[in-house]
Order: sequence, then C-alpha cells, then structure tokens
Amino acid sequence: MPTVGVKRDLLFKALGRTYTDEEFDELCFEFGLELDEITSEKEIISREQGDTKASGASDIILYKIDVPANRYDLLCLEGLVRGLQVFKNRLEAPRYRRVSPVSGEPQKLIITKETAAVRPFAVAAVLRNITFTQERYDSFIELQEKLHQNICRKRSLVAIGTHDLDTISGPFTYTAKPPGDICFKPLNQTKEYTATQLMSLYKTDSHLRHYLHIIEDKPVYPVIYDSNGVVLSMPPIINGDHSKITLKTKNVFIECTATDVTKAKIVLDMMVTMFSEYCSQPFTVEEAEVVYPDGKTCIYPELAYRKEKLSSEFVNRKVGINESTEKIAQLLTRMCLLSQATGVGDEIEVEIPPTRSDVIHACDIMEDAAIAYGFNNITRTTPRTYTIANQFPLNKLTELLRQDLAAAGFTEALNFALCSQEDIADKLGKKISETKAAHISNPKTAEFQVARTTLLPGLLKTIAANRKMPLPLKLFEISDVVLKDDTKDVGARNSRRFCAVYYNKSPGFEVIHGLLDRTMQLLEVKSACGEGYHIQAADDSTFFPGRCAEIFVRGKSVGRLGVLHPDVINRFELTMPCSALEMDIEPFLGHTAETLLTHDVPMQEVIPHRFPALSDSCQAPASRPTSTKTVFGDMSTPAGLKALDEFLADKSYVEGFAASQADMAVFDAIPSAPSLTFCHLLRWYKHIKSFQRERASLASAKSQFVLPAAPAASTNNASDDDDDDDIDLFGSDDEAESAEAERIKEQRLAEYAAKKSKKPALVAKSSILLDVKPWDDETDMAKLEECVRSVSMDGLLWGQSKLVPVGYGIKKLQIGCVVEDEKVGTDLLEEAITTFEEYVQSVDVAAFNKI
Repeated sequence: MPTVGVKRDLLFKALGRTYTDEEFDELCFEFGLELDEITSEKEIISREQGDTKASGASDIILYKIDVPANRYDLLCLEGLVRGLQVFKNRLEAPRYRRVSPVSGEPQKLIITKETAAVRPFAVAAVLRNITFTQERYDSFIELQEKLHQNICRKRSLVAIGTHDLDTISGPFTYTAKPPGDICFKPLNQTKEYTATQLMSLYKTDSHLRHYLHIIEDKPVYPVIYDSNGVVLSMPPIINGDHSKITLKTKNVFIECTATDVTKAKIVLDMMVTMFSEYCSQPFTVEEAEVVYPDGKTCIYPELAYRKEKLSSEFVNRKVGINESTEKIAQLLTRMCLLSQATGVGDEIEVEIPPTRSDVIHACDIMEDAAIAYGFNNITRTTPRTYTIANQFPLNKLTELLRQDLAAAGFTEALNFALCSQEDIADKLGKKISETKAAHISNPKTAEFQVARTTLLPGLLKTIAANRKMPLPLKLFEISDVVLKDDTKDVGARNSRRFCAVYYNKSPGFEVIHGLLDRTMQLLEVKSACGEGYHIQAADDSTFFPGRCAEIFVRGKSVGRLGVLHPDVINRFELTMPCSALEMDIEPFLGHTAETLLTHDVPMQEVIPHRFPALSDSCQAPASRPTSTKTVFGDMSTPAGLKALDEFLADKSYVEGFAASQADMAVFDAIPSAPSLTFCHLLRWYKHIKSFQRERASLASAKSQFVLPAAPAASTNNASDDDDDDDIDLFGSDDEAESAEAERIKEQRLAEYAAKKSKKPALVAKSSILLDVKPWDDETDMAKLEECVRSVSMDGLLWGQSKLVPVGYGIKKLQIGCVVEDEKVGTDLLEEAITTFEEYVQSVDVAAFNKI
C-alpha cells in the first residue's frame, strides 16, 4: 500500500480542528485508512543515516498514512483532507468542471506519427490562475512522484510533465527524434546536453537512473517542443529547465505521455482535480486539444461523471446489515459518491466522480457503503456451515520425516528459496540451460537471480558459514524447489525435496546411504527391485566419478546420492570431503501416507511413533447395510439426498456436535459419493469418510436414523397398488403393543416414503443474469465470453449476452442463463467461471428470477 506523509499541523489546519494521535488514528480507521507511523524528518534521517546527518533537520511531526493502492485521490494532502471532510459531513463533494479559455483558442498538442515507436499517446490540460505557496508547491510535486510510482508503474505506462505556461507558447508538438538530434538544457542544469549525453549523465543519478531503461534502447526518443522550438520535456526522463514551475507560476500546462491512454486520462484527472481548488475559479480546469496523427481531435481532461444503479438489498446482503435505501444512499454520499433513491423499489442511483477511477463494479460501491457504515458496527454472525480443518498431507509427511531425521543425528537447516545462477549451475558443474530454473526478470541482487532447483547449494553454503563448528557436520533440509513446467498454467511448479549432507575428514558415504535406508524404512518401502527401492550407478557432474548412485522407487527415479566432486567442494569454499543425498518425497505420498496423515503431529514426542503397517492402512472397510432407507428418505433417490442436504445445511453432524455412530449409519446408507449439487451433503460425506479408521471408537447413536430393509415379498405386495389408503399407518392396538408390529409399521412407513419419492416432481428452474468483470480494457472480451460459455453442467443452458460499458474504456460481459435449481447453484457457476483467472476478475449475479 502507498504511504502518504503529511505534516500534522498542516493537516489539522486544513481539517479545521486538532486531534490527539489516538483520535486521528481512529478517524483513519473509520475511513478505511491506517495511521502507520508518527515521526519527524529528523527522526527519519537519524534512523536511516545516523544522528550526525540528522542535525539541523526539521522536528515537525509527520503522519505516515497507508492508503489503498487504487485510491489515487488520497495520495496528497488536498485529496486526503477533501475525503475526510466529506466523510464527516463537514463539506459537500465538489463538482469539477472543464471550461473553455476566456479568450482565444484552447492550447493545442499535436502528436506526430514518429511517436508510435515509443510512447504513442498524450493528454493535456491547463490550470489557469493558480496560486502556489511553498506547502502547495511541495504537495504538487509529491503527488507527481506518488502517481509515477503507483499507477504510472515507474513512468513505464505514463510520464507527467508540468510547465509554466507563461514561459512557452503553443501549439505544442509531441514527436520522436534520434537522440543525437535532441539538444536542450534539462531541469536544474546549467548547460545544454544532447539526449545521448543526458543518458550517460543520469546513469549515476540516484533518482533518474531507474527510468533510463524505458527508452535507452529505442532508435528514437520522445520529445515535446513549443511553437518556438523550445524543448518542454524528454519524457519519461526529464523536463526542460526553460519551462520549470516556481512559486510565482500562475498558469500550469500539464502534459502526460503514455503507452496506455486509459491510465493517462486517469493520471491527468487526478492532477487537475486535486489542485484546481487553488485556481481563481475553484474546481475548474481549462481544456486542451490533442490532435493525433490520423487527424482525430480529442479534448482533455475528460472529467467524466457517470451513473450506476444498484439495489439496497444487494448492499445489505453483501455487507451483512439491514439498512433502508435512504440510509445506504447517505452512506455512499459520505464516500464522495453522490447517491439518491430513485423511488423504483429499493434502487439507488450512484454518481461516480472523475476522482474515483477505482469504482468499476457494484462490489466497489458496496465496499464503500461498508466502510461508511463502519466495519466494527457490522453484527457478528455465526457461519451456517461448519468445517473441520486437516493438515495438508504433504506437510504432514514432511513433519513426520523431520522428527526422525533429527533423531538420526542430523541438524535441520532452512535456506532461501532464491539463489544465484552460479549456485545451481556453475558451482555444481552444470549448465544453466539444463536446470529448468525460473528466472527473476529484474533481480535486485546477484544473490537472488533464480528460484532454486535443488536444495544442495543452500546446505553447502550453510556448512561454509559454519566451518569452525566441530566435525562432523550433518545437515538436512526438507523444502520446496521450483521447476519449469509447461503443463502448469503459471509455467512452473513446486516440488518438495529432501536433501542431506555429511561433511567430515572422510567422505562418509556409508552414513548417507544409511540415512537413505532409514528414510525408506520409515516410508515402508522395502529394499527390492520392482515394488521396492534400489540404487543404481549413475554419472553426474556434481558427484565424484564412480561415487554416484541414482535412487529408484517402484521403477521410477526419485533422486541421487554420492560423494561430491572435489571441484564442487572447492567452489563452495570447503576443504573436506562431503557426501550428499537429495530426493523427491512427493511420490511417497500414496495411500499409506495419506491414511497416516489423518492423525495429529505431536509438538513433542513422548513415545517413538511409527508409520502404520500397510496391513493397518489397507483394511477392508466395514460392510455396508443393505438398507438405503432413512428418516430423511431413500438415499438411493435424489429426493432423499436433497432432504439430507437441507438437514445438513447448518449442521456438521447428523446428531450432536461430534461424529458418532449415527453419522456412520447414514454414511453407510448412501450408495455412492453425492454429486456437487448437494454441497452440504458432500462436505459432510467427505468429513465422515475420514473417520473410517476409528469408527469403532465413536460414540453410540441416541436415535435411529436408518430404517430396516423391506422384505422382497412385502415390497412386491406394496407395489401392486399405488393408493395411499392401502397402507395402514397406525395399526391396531394389539400391534402397537408388540415389537413385531412396531417393526412392520416402520417398514410400511419406509415403503410409503419410497413410493412418494418415485412420483415425478416439478423441476424448479431459475433465470440468472451474470456480470462478468474483466481485469482491464486490454482483456479479449470475445475470448472471455468463449471461456464462460465453455462451462458446461447438467441443468445449465446459456442464453444471450452483451457487453456493457463500465468506465475508462472497460466493458463487462452481461450473460444470461437458465438453470435447474436442484442441479446448478449460483455459487457453483461463479466458482467455475472464476477459474479462468487470465480473463475474469470477478463474477456477480445481476438478476435472479424464478421461472
């Protein structure tokens, strides 16, 4: 999150009152911000550079405030004060207006075709008759830097240039030229430089050198001239000194060059809306005309207001409150979103100002309503569905191995997941192209260039850093490596590895080999070819020739062990022989290991544990009863499953608050795992399935939920007649007194329920309208729709669709569908569509109607 530093006294003066630090911290929290730090310029310099450098620095108190990354309107004092004042109902949100020049034509910026190769877009505007003070000027410059680091992506997408309009004359020309043809005096320099010389000059500049790479390899550099040939700027590097703004500047010409025109419009809107309050006519901005190479003319800034509609029911449901339509409209108005009830049901019309480019979906509006309402004021509710977490099987296996490896006398190490290319390639005697390494595109240091593909370098570097420790050094690590994998959507995958090294005056291969045998014993893999494990001689440049073996488990290679090559040892600055073992442990996470992982890992072992024997984990499950009839209905029919699903909607167990024999009885009555349609039942089914090993120790059932199976003859007799009256539901007095009569009554009730469940039922259907939101305006909407329509389910029929403008060139896909309620739910649909992460940001239900 960006951090905005503001002077406390200046902030309180603008707010019109003072606060204690605790009061202002609370105000920030209410507004959705966080007061990160209370400091001063002197304290910051003292902390970073020492007390000597801090002498003479200002003692003025600074508030460091964290703001959301997409709230560009809060990146300066002006926007922050304006937002807080509106939030506290002390000020109405201002109306921003674009006006024409009082006299003459608007300023014109002409773009030539040469810019297409570097930065093809530009926008511009004029702040007329503005009054700067030192504080306003500092805030103006700081906002540019905040925007450059945030939405402008360090000037790669947008670069802002601000100029004293009285020192230049239009029309202005934005073009691109070879660097040798550009010559001007840059900002705060005393002489002229060519663009080539400037690139060399700024390579040592702590601030500007970070932006040189954007254009330094281009054949032409972008440049802006006025009508007299004066250079205004060479974006995105530096402005010209001729047009620099000062405290005496009255008219400011703002230009933004960009590779993304949408971002450029947002940046321009932010600059002019934040500081137009200091113009002679507050909140007015003079328009500028931009002419593109194809002759198209655009007027900027856009300062576009747009209106959205949503229901108060949507806000109440998503936030978890129950407020009136008028109250929600008032909450949104406090967040600078002017809102009012339309009078059509519970509909609210919301006006989005040009300062709120972060609002692109109804969920963004809902979030603002939640902030204004106060997160602490939302009533805490208990979730309807309860689940019990289990440890991730792979982590469980890792924990168990760690304990026994430590018991074997090895010390665990934990190293960085990133390393240098040299560590995983040259030092191990391999080529970097053979390692399948994932590279960091812009590494900050040579130590962290790639994601490690092996654990061995980290352990060897740990030994090198602890060479003075008594010998032998026995280390191990169980952690992830990262390998390129084209079959994965991200192009890489994690692999859990186990690595151990033995460092002593002798190689100690027998120690490492013994550790391998112990590990296989723990994993219950026998030493044998075929179904067990064996080692086989292998060649590897990392290991000494003739002293390397490959590990095979059930015919598959899982790793290697051996004595390290002397060259490898020397490259890691070691002087003694070293043996190493590294293997993949994920292949061992089979049925036996998964069964084991249902038990807790003790933080400290009291007695030695063991992996369960194969015979223990593969015991045949208890035979299931022949009856599928329960008090909820027949579990072999959809109606019975639906009844049980509804019963379990707010329960974790059939009876009580812990698993019991009642759960096991109903579980056994279900012939097979339920479908995804019955989400609550499926959740319960998977949970109860994990108790199969200890079912005998579960508590007894207090009630009978499974009904006895009906005799064949009785079933045939019952099926002869469909009339409900043929079944005696009550029986005679004599039958009620006998156990046999009770059994017959329950049997007939079950038969009756089974008959009723077989009767055809009306299929409930619903019409759903979905809003599918893309990531940005560059998303291929045709491909997005294709992905959405590729979602196929039983009971789902896609309908018509259309693209609906949202704002700033972004469109959302609005698509309709008809679903069968029992088979397809909205949650299931949203989950399926959001799997297309490359195109889809979020999915929301815009309309839902029963058919």
